Parts: sequence; C-alpha cells; structure tokens
Amino acid sequence: MKTYTHILFDLDHTLWDFEKNSEETLYTLFDQYELAAFNKFDNTSFYKKYKFVNNLLWDQYNKGKINQQELREQRFVKTLTGLGLEAHQVPEGLSEAYTDLCPTKTAVFPYTHEVLAYLQPKYGLHIITNGFKEVQAIKMTASNLHGYFKEVVTSECCGYKKPDKRMFDHALERINVKPEECLMIGDNLECDIDGARAAGIDQVFFNPEKSKAKLSPKPTYEIHCLSQLQDIL
Repeated sequence: MKTYTHILFDLDHTLWDFEKNSEETLYTLFDQYELAAFNKFDNTSFYKKYKFVNNLLWDQYNKGKINQQELREQRFVKTLTGLGLEAHQVPEGLSEAYTDLCPTKTAVFPYTHEVLAYLQPKYGLHIITNGFKEVQAIKMTASNLHGYFKEVVTSECCGYKKPDKRMFDHALERINVKPEECLMIGDNLECDIDGARAAGIDQVFFNPEKSKAKLSPKPTYEIHCLSQLQDIL
C-alpha cells in the first residue's frame, strides 16, 4: 500500500452534508416568504424542484457555461417558474436569504469529526472545492471543520475548477507535495475522481448512496461511510 502524507477532501457532499443543510434552509424560507400562499406547491415540492435545478446549474458552472452571479440569479427563478409562478412573482431577496442562511447550517456526514481527528495527527489535511471562498469559510466555521485543515483551495481563488487538472496542480504547488504522496476523497466521479486521476493523485470515491454507476476506470478506493477511511489510512 502506498504511503500518503497529505489528504485532499472535497467539502460539499463529502464532509458537509449539503442536501440536509439545504433542505432545512429551504423549508425555513418556504415559511418565511409565505410561498404556500400561491397554492401551487408545498415545501417538499419546492425542495425537490430546487435540488433538481441547482444540480443542473452547478453542472453548468463546473463546465464554465455560467458564472457565479448567473448561478445565484437563476436558481430560484427557474425553480419557482418551474413550479408555476411567473418570474415577477419570485420574492425579492430569496436567493440572498438562502446564501446567507444555508452556510450557517452544521450538519456533516456521520463520523466526519471522528475520522478527521483520527487523520489529523498523521497527515496534512486540505480542502479542494469548487464552492465559493466566502461561503465555504462560513460552512467550515459553523460546523467546526476549519481547525482540521491547513490549506483550503477554492476554484474562485485559483482560477480553475475541478476536474481541471490545473486546479489540482495548483493545490499540490501550494502544499509543496508530489502527486503520489496525496490522496483525494470526494463524491463526484467527474470533478473529484477523474480530476485527481488526471493529476496523478490516487482517489477515494465517497458513495454513501451506494449508487451503481459504472466506474470506468475504477477509482483507487471506494467507500460508503467515512469511517471506512480508517481501513485505508
């Protein structure tokens, strides 16, 4: 087994439970903005439509088809018009309220803190994320994750997005480490796994849903719970 010295983690959907935190935020905003008064959808439909739209927009963002501002401006307009509202009926300030509230939520995946505490004395731990710098910093502080990590590399700061090999190269340069000494852990097969592979970094595919997606080529490792990292490291 290889000897690693540094571990790279994705943040959203890998450590910070984006879906749980987003759902809680959207239910709060549904009530706060009295969206039930439109009599067109309930809070569950609102959450499901937002999740679908947001995933599509993030895929476009990761591929460079839209920018940060377009992502934030479009997600609630597309969600609510998709649920039957007119564009002018979309409440003003809804997107900003989501951006302010969601990062303050604290849900992380099971065993996140236990595993990071186990790894921290043995390895240099770092975050590499396509998320926005300010938002990711709030998430990490609110959920008590910031103290585990030495470097936080965001696409916003380095100018490249995963899976672009140059983002991983930038991270390696900042950490001052060779690719073969690193291990990348993430949930996204394209951004995290393929991107790391292109940079010569071994990968751990975090697959808590146990999806049956065809993995070709296979990642170096696959886990369904973060606690399984203790079997690898």
